[in-house]
Amino acid sequence: MTMNDGDGTTIGEGAEATAPVAIDAPRPPEGREVVLHTRVVTETGGGPDKTILLSASHMDDTPYWLAAAYMHPPGDDGFATLRQRADEVGCPLISVPDRGPLDRGVFRDLLEICRQYNVRIWHGHDYKSNLLGLTLRPFHDMKLVSTVHGWVKRTLKTPLYYAVDRWCLPYYHHVICVSEDLRERVRSLNVADERISLIHNAIDERRFRRSVPAARAPMRLERGVPPERLVIGAVGRLSPEKAFGHLIRAAEQLAGEGLDFEVWIAGDGDARDDLQTMIDRLGLQERVRLLGFVSDTIALYHAMDAYVLSSLREGLPNVLLEAMAMHVPVVSTRVAGVPKLIRDDVSGLLCDPGEVEQLTAACRRVLTDAALRRRLADAGRDVIESRFSFARRMERVRAIYDQVLGLPQAVAQGQSA
Repeated sequence: MTMNDGDGTTIGEGAEATAPVAIDAPRPPEGREVVLHTRVVTETGGGPDKTILLSASHMDDTPYWLAAAYMHPPGDDGFATLRQRADEVGCPLISVPDRGPLDRGVFRDLLEICRQYNVRIWHGHDYKSNLLGLTLRPFHDMKLVSTVHGWVKRTLKTPLYYAVDRWCLPYYHHVICVSEDLRERVRSLNVADERISLIHNAIDERRFRRSVPAARAPMRLERGVPPERLVIGAVGRLSPEKAFGHLIRAAEQLAGEGLDFEVWIAGDGDARDDLQTMIDRLGLQERVRLLGFVSDTIALYHAMDAYVLSSLREGLPNVLLEAMAMHVPVVSTRVAGVPKLIRDDVSGLLCDPGEVEQLTAACRRVLTDAALRRRLADAGRDVIESRFSFARRMERVRAIYDQVLGLPQAVAQGQSA
């Protein structure tokens, strides 16, 4: 495997010869400290990518230059969508085709990227990037930072992933956790407290802002939704931990009560066929729609009267932050960092994970009480503006970068952040 940096320079040779891969990443400007965000992605990625890709532009007026190197299956069509999103927010994105655990070319390619870009800080975002950062460091001197987003999707390999992080993270110079429960989990891995920071996910509140009432949103008009009908939205990977089946069960009960609404679920994943079979079996084809991947999420949020997160496991979901910023009242399960984000019956409605009756009751309340929807939406927007500003988040991340590079003035910044 070879890669080209866009200037004709060849990067690495993998174990299996393939055609050169063109890299559309610019060279770092002179005098800037290079931070390389690394992550394994499939299809169109997930919530962490919104934070990673947006981070680059927020470092424009700092000593740091950020780029992302994403490992992904060769020929994965979803990567083109990630590249488009990266271009839109101004983040240099480097493609690293990855054929699996035995593809030694990934190590060589990433090492050459680190050398050619003179990477000062490796910022990993999952178990594999954490392992690669640790194994690359003897060959290229750099500081190691990781953001722990959560071990959410449980498969037969999940214990292995957790074991890899348990081995790697104690050797990292700093570990960022996006929720309190993840901070406690990282502490249990023997990572010293002074090398752990709790920095919640955040949202660009200037971009995520409602500009049109839900009833007049273009996406609703395009789909012929009657003005009086309410739309419940949900966004996420179609996989078991998201528990979209519970939301469908709630929709079945509420439709049987005569409430006029639709449920729109945006996202793709392995569970799509099972969810569609469930919708068909329950006769909810006119009530519950699987939209597939939706690139314009802001247009989607504009169409929502309420947002529902039915997950069994999460970190701190970006989708909740986005919905709240867009003035959409939210219903969520009490997972991970969500109770720190949402006060029940103040800035949203909470229910226990896996409890379909509680989820149904919460959805019923928001569907039948317009005053409640307005109150929750106003409070949710206030939470985002006061506590989850992306600019404030990046100030704290910058302080961590300063600290791990040993800049004396930044230690005080990090302590005060």
